Amino acid sequence: MAELYYEDINEGDEAQPLAMGPCTRTQVVKYAGASGDFNPLHTDELFAIRAGFDRIFAMGKMGAGMCTRMVCDWLGFQNIKKYGFRFTSQLWPNDLITYKGKVVRKYEEGGENLVECDIFGENQNGARTLMGSVLASLPSKK
Repeated sequence: MAELYYEDINEGDEAQPLAMGPCTRTQVVKYAGASGDFNPLHTDELFAIRAGFDRIFAMGKMGAGMCTRMVCDWLGFQNIKKYGFRFTSQLWPNDLITYKGKVVRKYEEGGENLVECDIFGENQNGARTLMGSVLASLPSKK
């Protein structure tokens, strides 16, 4: 993506949404292997059902990784100063998730050009699976 400059972004601007999915059981199992997160809630259907869930569900960090892709594509990895999120609902197999961001504040402080953004992931039913915020320091054209 083209580099984003401070002068080119305004409060209220939105990121290009990133649509992902459908989430598959294979992706969940592959993520378990890659991350080392072998909690049976994510990989063992009977265990998840006996624990009170309808079926297995994806790890929160799997969704966070997808959201991070949207954030870095939008603001640039090198510009991120602070990034935080919380998981608000499960990411289920077959879910379609769209990750979005919006600039809520733009200001200069300590010689830096800062933007604060709200971010979230939303499934096909409008339920938010992840919510958070990002602080980025953007370069100037000057």
